[in-house]
Amino acid sequence: MSAERRTHHHQTVHRRALLRAAVVVPAAGAAAAGTTAGPAAAAEDSSAAGGRFDAESPRFALAVLPDTQYLFDADSADPAPLRATFRYLAAERAAANIAFMTHLGDVTEHGTEDEIGLAADTFRVLHGRVPYSVLAGNHDIRSSTDDQRGDSAYLAAFGPDRYRSMPTFGGASPDGYNSYHVLRAGGRRWLVLALDWRVSDKGLAWAQGVLDAHPTLPAVLTTHDIAWSDDDGRARLSGNGQRLWERLIKGNDQIFLALGGHYWPPGRTVLTNDAGNDVHVHITNYQDRYYGGAGMIRTYGFDLVRGVIDVETFSPWFLARDPGKRSPLAAETIELTGSADRFSLTVDFGRRFAGFAPVTPAGPRPARAVMPRGTLAYWRFDSFGTDAAGTPGATVADGAVVKDLTGNGNDLTVRRLHSSGADALTWSADHHQGQPAHASLRFDGGKDPDRGAVLTTAARAALNSEKFLRGYTIETFVRLPEPFEGDHSWMGVLSWEGRNAEAGKTTGWSPLEPTCSLNLSPERFLQFVVYPHEQDADPTSWSHAVPTGRWMHIAVVNDGRRTVMYVDGSRIARNPSQASTGIATLGKPFVLGATQFDGTFGQGFYGWLGDTRIVGRPLRVEEFLTPFD
Repeated sequence: MSAERRTHHHQTVHRRALLRAAVVVPAAGAAAAGTTAGPAAAAEDSSAAGGRFDAESPRFALAVLPDTQYLFDADSADPAPLRATFRYLAAERAAANIAFMTHLGDVTEHGTEDEIGLAADTFRVLHGRVPYSVLAGNHDIRSSTDDQRGDSAYLAAFGPDRYRSMPTFGGASPDGYNSYHVLRAGGRRWLVLALDWRVSDKGLAWAQGVLDAHPTLPAVLTTHDIAWSDDDGRARLSGNGQRLWERLIKGNDQIFLALGGHYWPPGRTVLTNDAGNDVHVHITNYQDRYYGGAGMIRTYGFDLVRGVIDVETFSPWFLARDPGKRSPLAAETIELTGSADRFSLTVDFGRRFAGFAPVTPAGPRPARAVMPRGTLAYWRFDSFGTDAAGTPGATVADGAVVKDLTGNGNDLTVRRLHSSGADALTWSADHHQGQPAHASLRFDGGKDPDRGAVLTTAARAALNSEKFLRGYTIETFVRLPEPFEGDHSWMGVLSWEGRNAEAGKTTGWSPLEPTCSLNLSPERFLQFVVYPHEQDADPTSWSHAVPTGRWMHIAVVNDGRRTVMYVDGSRIARNPSQASTGIATLGKPFVLGATQFDGTFGQGFYGWLGDTRIVGRPLRVEEFLTPFD
């Protein structure tokens, strides 16, 4: 694109129609020896009375509830805050996609039958609506030596029998004080270990058996006492936490998150396990806060798309009150926003879990499997008429031919622009993970001087004269380099040659631009501009600023009336409302790698291009080259 186009874009851009959630892991193996097993298919919970939970969504939440002991303290007990928390979790299960809730111990202050009974009754608000686990804290039991203590009021109320009806329940240790749950969320299965506050050697052996029986499941370890913190918010392992780290956590790469209560103030740290991976260790406890913490919960919002876990801490009890009737202390305790209570963790889930649950990449898909009815042209770069294919970095020479796999004769021929050298076009094995072919072409186009390479159809190719009156879908895979160096503003991705004036168009930006092109603006906005076959107009779609350093799928869909652009299966905002029927193609060649102006190529594309397909009808998102849910 010329400098004129760049200026015009900034001056008259209006003419272009300018949060509170993967791979499925195979079913878990047999239950660990010595466990009291729950249902083998206990891993899934797709619905609840409080709303439907979406187990396949890449975004879900784990709710964490720490020490509630001051709400169950002899004759001063008040379960109202906890009931409000449970009502909130049940009511918001679908909206927040809450997969599970885990209590971190010290349910009660003294562990008496009355306190435990009241707490157990309060949990009925949640029971059957959101699956959960509860573990013993030191205040919940009279004998605090280890989990071999025998019967207790706590065990009678919160032992294995409580969870057997839950579809997530996997089993419990023989003594009943330790349990595990397997839940499905984010399209995969996860393991939650709920360990007693002073787990014995037998309990540790049981926990190791659970991990061994579920070797591919990412695990969250919950216990009462694992870490403490000063006001600096930096957690340090406690004595019991150090024992857990040495005996269980650091040697099991599955455990990526370990949560505890008991101490305050809250804090967090990141430790490195034996596999060299991060383990996030957090302490969360609000019993020292107003109203004994007021049933405050922490939510861990897993986002497998963004690769983050967003953490928030708030009190549903205070949140539900009329703002005008909240007391001053309720108002200031409604949500905690300090760095120890509200934060985000960056987690590359695929890489973090690769050591125990590697994802086997999908193999290439044959061309015939991705050519639906109406496919006019399909090009891929895993095999074509050059020795470069299969050799990363090898030059793709001028004259090399990329076959149109539809058999319609729209083959592409390579040629370099201007006096560009061999590195203007090379072969690459890099590809989008959902791309049918596992190959791409690396273009090294640019300005000052103009350089690049193009692939064009022959002079009489059928695609050159196709008018697309019934609509079209144009798709390609693009990756921009990181860092994105140099000035590549208005570089073309794909286009048809020619001048729109030759088609009799009079209302566009310039009569010298081609009749159809996909370009990149200085702001890295994708621009798709088309001069329709029927209308004298230039309806244009503008994307957001697209990323560098990663692959994206781009699709332009026209239904014979309007045009819509999609990036990674997501409809963009700025699509034109102008009518648009067909493309005024002029009988000129189709081009990959550049856009003409006044019949001449300037700079070429800079980055990678993968499979490219043109279909003579509108496709649904699920029909794209890489399907999106």
